[in-house]
Amino acid sequence: MSEFKELHLQALMNARWEEPDWQTLETTREGAWLLERHSMTERLKAHCRTLAVEVLGLHEIEQSALTENELSLLGEESCLVREVVLSGDGDAWLCARTLVPKSTLTEKEQDIADLGAVPLGQRVFNQANARRDAIEVATVVVEGQSLLARRSRLWVNEKPMLVSELFLPDAPVYQEEG
Repeated sequence: MSEFKELHLQALMNARWEEPDWQTLETTREGAWLLERHSMTERLKAHCRTLAVEVLGLHEIEQSALTENELSLLGEESCLVREVVLSGDGDAWLCARTLVPKSTLTEKEQDIADLGAVPLGQRVFNQANARRDAIEVATVVVEGQSLLARRSRLWVNEKPMLVSELFLPDAPVYQEEG
């Protein structure tokens, strides 16, 4: 799994994030996934019997390791980094990297650091005031294959997190619906 982790997480960290072309994307199958404002967990669950989460990594990084863009979206503080793969019925669908500022991990949100195999979206979107903003998209190339990615800021109880998601080759985003 370490080669997988290295390739896919590195691709996410090196992605060139851009504002989406909302008008064009909103009318496409891919756009429906990339512009999803609610729980990606729920959207993925609708395409499988079993959605599993494998934690690839959980560690802290200092604010000096964050990019200027990440700092502008989250504030200037150290973060917990959560790296996971979500799989539907045994097929890896999504590689995600979440930056959670230390100030987000207070009060009711302390448990976010200890989610383990619980999907972040399941935890966040159980809150009435959860929302997503600052959606950005990218196309990254992994082993010669172009893959879609998105980055967005999640808010829970007015506390931010930055989630980067890479749609892996077997993900439903690439399948014809029907």
